[in-house]
Amino acid sequence: MGNNIKADLVVLGKIFTSEENGIVEALAIKDGKYIYVGDSKGVKELIDEGKTKVIDHTDKGLVMPSCGNAHAHYLLGYAMLAVGAHIGPDDTPEKFLNDILPAAVEKAKANGTKTVFGFGWQYIKFLENMPTRQQMDAVCPDMPVYFADEEGHKGLANTKCLVQAGIMSEDGTVLKSEVRGGEIVMGDDGTPTGLLKEQAGTYVRSFIDNDNLIPMDIVKSNMYAIQEQLLSEGYTMYMDGWSSYFNDERFYKAAQEIDKAGEFHFVMGMSREIESWMDVDKTIDHAVEVRKYASKHIIPRWVKLFIDGTVEGTTGFVDPLYPDGHQGLINWSEEEVTDITRKSNDLGLSMHIHTMGNMAVNRAVNAYANGGKDEMRNTLVHVYRVEPADYQQMADHNMCVAAGTVWHSASDELVEALKVTVPEGMADGSYPLKSFFDYGINMSSHTDFPATSGGPDDPFGLMEIAVTGINHAMPGKPWWPEELLTREQMLSALTINCAKQMFIEDERGSIKEGKYADFILIDKDVLTCPADKIHETKVNATYFEGAKVF
Repeated sequence: MGNNIKADLVVLGKIFTSEENGIVEALAIKDGKYIYVGDSKGVKELIDEGKTKVIDHTDKGLVMPSCGNAHAHYLLGYAMLAVGAHIGPDDTPEKFLNDILPAAVEKAKANGTKTVFGFGWQYIKFLENMPTRQQMDAVCPDMPVYFADEEGHKGLANTKCLVQAGIMSEDGTVLKSEVRGGEIVMGDDGTPTGLLKEQAGTYVRSFIDNDNLIPMDIVKSNMYAIQEQLLSEGYTMYMDGWSSYFNDERFYKAAQEIDKAGEFHFVMGMSREIESWMDVDKTIDHAVEVRKYASKHIIPRWVKLFIDGTVEGTTGFVDPLYPDGHQGLINWSEEEVTDITRKSNDLGLSMHIHTMGNMAVNRAVNAYANGGKDEMRNTLVHVYRVEPADYQQMADHNMCVAAGTVWHSASDELVEALKVTVPEGMADGSYPLKSFFDYGINMSSHTDFPATSGGPDDPFGLMEIAVTGINHAMPGKPWWPEELLTREQMLSALTINCAKQMFIEDERGSIKEGKYADFILIDKDVLTCPADKIHETKVNATYFEGAKVF
């Protein structure tokens, strides 16, 4: 490096690089990229007195690469809050029917929308007194009503909504009793109760007035709000898990327009979901088509599938069977997943598959191994109960895993409740973390926002759970302590591993000369502070491409 090169910005302090867990004393930035990473003595020649800005973060915490959220639903979550109603984790079916639904109806009418929409109800809390379509009809008979649960795997619909989707006629005649990959729950009278599971919900929801439910101006304002939240938490990488939720392209279009205006300060991956009731080839073609929205910080290159539901919700694909003898709700055969993987990978699309039962994991792993291309970094999301042979296939075929840490803390009450509903032996810890590192599998961290109620969204709340097995916000204990991570492993999962999953590790995810200067200043040294204090860490500043954006 010649003596005539001077830095725009120099940062001093304890710096974790995410390059083989390296620690350095200084970094220097010019034109948005790192030009020096090393000791404090060597950086001095890059300082132009009076022109180079110097930040001394010594003894003030830690400097580290900015973080990534490898699977979440900010676009969806913010959209639903903007146009619909939210049911909180403590809200009861009675409160839903008496307070929340009537308010949502008024909001829909005030906004001029043709659908009453919302989310957030908890299956376990609602199970004993599940609202029926008839009860929702009593509140709103003349507009379709659809409320997704907090996991996004179930829905509640009134009669108008079911009629609109062709499930039943106005006179109560049942026209359609099955949707592939889902369940239209029937009552004792042989008609739908209004409860829809898995793909039955996505099918019915596709018939609501998606075109007018959320206007583009709201989508754009949401995008800015999402960016503010991400940057405040130290994220500059984000993989969106369901970019086609409203069955159109508005999320893609809004993101590209903001990015081209120079106002997008993080990198976002986007996915096109294929439901099991859709025309596969046409939907893959659409996943290719939306790549036209790619821009500097927008990467629309993933196909998303649900193989199953959730084990806790008794729709995950499992072996052994559930106590009542069923095996879950299964959306795709292995041959179909293999075929979709092959077609998508051949077209330059990577796979992003939801797998929350051990048999779903096996099905996706086999499909990736037999139909996929290793260089496409096909990803499994959530990942419940992995068999040893599947770990090895993941490693051998360069698969990625986006894993959540929130399930590693559990109360005695939760564990006991799950013993009644989940297969024998699966109620005591089922979400691996450490094993992925042991096998050399690229594991990145996700929050699944807003689906995981009660879990932290910020990186350091997640980190504390991954290291201690304790969620500071909820009473509990380590659920699977042998799968907990070291602090360095979790920081890698939050940074360079997310960059690898998103194909941007040559440019981002670690502090290295030549990469974009995406980093954060935090007020604790999370490598050495008391483990039960990690969650208290605050982000003092977030930098993206050398510029302070928070």
